[in-house]
Amino acid sequence: MDKRGTICQIKFFFDSNILVYLQDSNDEQKQQIARQLVSEQTKKQWAVISTQVLQEFYNVTTTKLQQDKSIIKKCIRNFYTNIETVQISPQIIEHAIDISVKIQCSFWDSLIIAAAIYAQCNILYTEDLNNGQIIYGVKIVNPFKMN
Repeated sequence: MDKRGTICQIKFFFDSNILVYLQDSNDEQKQQIARQLVSEQTKKQWAVISTQVLQEFYNVTTTKLQQDKSIIKKCIRNFYTNIETVQISPQIIEHAIDISVKIQCSFWDSLIIAAAIYAQCNILYTEDLNNGQIIYGVKIVNPFKMN
């Protein structure tokens, strides 16, 4: 709730590595965690991704995991049909550059952060950044880290 007593929507941004684990049977524990997390937040309509996430998902699953491109294309369609998807704009790119300079992280990680900020997400699920860190109001959570 906010200061006026209104319920605020919680939103969760998923980095591509979380979605990749949905398809990666090499680590069953991470796959199970990813499936449960994505399923829960998608049902509640709290999940958010970006066009960058879709591109990275396609690249990793078809190259590293060597999965069928037509099946992955269907997965991507399912994602953007059921999950709020931020289209990366020139303004988001500029914000990512600023974030990259300020916190000294890669441009690609900064682009994920900038998209999460743009979508007004509270949580960014990823294994690529520091678990527990808060960047411009977005908390970084690695769902695979044990508490």
